[in-house]
Amino acid sequence: MENEINKEIQSALDYFKAGEYEKAADAFILSLENDKNNPNILNNIGLCYSKLAKDDLAIEYFIKTLSFNSKSVQTYINLADVYFRNKRIIDAINLLENGVTLMPQEIALKHYLSRFYLEDCRYDLAMEQLFEILDIDADNLDAYWDLGNIQFEIGDYDSAIDNYENVLEKVTDNSVLYYQTAIAYEANDNVDKAISNHLKAISCNENFHPSYKKLGILFMARDDYESAIEYFQDYLNFDLPAEEKKSIEDIIKRISK
Repeated sequence: MENEINKEIQSALDYFKAGEYEKAADAFILSLENDKNNPNILNNIGLCYSKLAKDDLAIEYFIKTLSFNSKSVQTYINLADVYFRNKRIIDAINLLENGVTLMPQEIALKHYLSRFYLEDCRYDLAMEQLFEILDIDADNLDAYWDLGNIQFEIGDYDSAIDNYENVLEKVTDNSVLYYQTAIAYEANDNVDKAISNHLKAISCNENFHPSYKKLGILFMARDDYESAIEYFQDYLNFDLPAEEKKSIEDIIKRISK
């Protein structure tokens, strides 16, 4: 009997891996006949229905999963994703708050909850979860990054920069991170640091075109027109919309006089 169950589950997993979610769901449901309350199988059925965008069924099976295993971290995340897709942000928040209450040390749930708070513009609560993550794991770079982004959004540029720099201590090859740090320095009126970080972004990836445009603007603001023209011309080498290209060409003409 156990071999038969294992075959059914393996068959369901094979269908799932192949993207045949309807067949996978049917196979998982068949395996339930011999193990009706198995939370792993219930979660997998919910995941199949989620992939098929049959969200009512997905929600039903995820809720069943949690009724048999209230500490299934992945099920909280799966169900929150379905709620999010259906714009049920408050339901997702309530769900994740329950999960965090049950499992206060689960960083993944705290991080998910912080992002849903952010979706609902509850910045203080989002940051509170991220600070709690850092209390548990002081080296959690995702938490520093998200904190920086929230602080940037609310205009606390000093704190945002501190958190971006915390990430940069460990991550030195990410153009997006250098770019965002540069933007924060620019917002904080530190043009030199902004330029430095845009140059690092380009050094990581010479095709990271947003930093070329920003460098042109920053050098132009410093009346260093020669450097501004150089970076604007580099920016024009990328595949830009016609309107954007014309705008940059007009700037170059104006500052070349």
